[in-house]
Amino acid sequence: MGGVLTGFVGLGVVATLGYLLARWRALPDGADAVLSRLTFYAATPALMIRTLAGADVTEVFSASAVVVISTALILAAAYAVLARLLTRLRGADLTLGALTVSYVNAGNLGIPLLVFAVGDAATIAPVLLLQLLVMVPVGFSILDAQTGRGSVSRTQALTTPLRNPLVLSVLAGLVLAMTGVSLPAVVMMPIDLLADVAVPVMLVAFGFSLRGAPAPGRGDVRGPMWAAVATRCLAGPVIAYLLAARVFGLTGDDLLAPVIVGALPTAQNIFVYAMRYGRAVPMVRDTILVSTIVSVPVIVALVALLG
Repeated sequence: MGGVLTGFVGLGVVATLGYLLARWRALPDGADAVLSRLTFYAATPALMIRTLAGADVTEVFSASAVVVISTALILAAAYAVLARLLTRLRGADLTLGALTVSYVNAGNLGIPLLVFAVGDAATIAPVLLLQLLVMVPVGFSILDAQTGRGSVSRTQALTTPLRNPLVLSVLAGLVLAMTGVSLPAVVMMPIDLLADVAVPVMLVAFGFSLRGAPAPGRGDVRGPMWAAVATRCLAGPVIAYLLAARVFGLTGDDLLAPVIVGALPTAQNIFVYAMRYGRAVPMVRDTILVSTIVSVPVIVALVALLG
């Protein structure tokens, strides 16, 4: 239980540092945009290469993997339909909203929490692959079209994902994983250096953006934000539990692991994507913040009940 809380505290400390740097004006105005671009174009691609290069993509997915993947897809589809019917979200804002409920904080929060809770983070691998290999390229293709790139030629539209640094890094990591090729140390060292700063820089940028921001959930973002938080932190673990326990008959740690993944908060990556496309930034920022806060008691309760 204490290990789970430690994971949350560590992330919060780094994000708080970003806020304090903004408050003390240690960094210039707009630094969050610069840091977000740094993670988008350099640090996060390096992290993706390192993550996927060591993945076993040929391994047959377990029942837990099917649960976490199914949960993510169900949540994205459900939010897209409900938000379109009940809120004013449209276009790129709606796409980013769907990503906030389906793209979880798997790498820098899911891995340590699963290790603390069940002693193994293997369950997180399939959702990482889903997010990196499917949700990122598909999401970027849709966002590129929705933010003004849909009028380009068919060839340009089809090749747009291949010009995105994150998609290219996913493909590179996948090739390395499938071929078993190990990059020489002179190549891996700079990749490791950049990958190591991806999460902290992302958190600092997120914390920096909170300086001067209104209290979360105000104005037009209130409805979409609370809908995303409820879907992410409450509906997520319920759907995961029903699939794991009722459909696949999982018990013990095999049940707890996918349910924890289902309750993880929205990943900070979505904030970087929102900044990159200049859409739904307040809603995404507030959803990440509130979902992270709400997920703490939810995950602690899940560990107490199912652990």
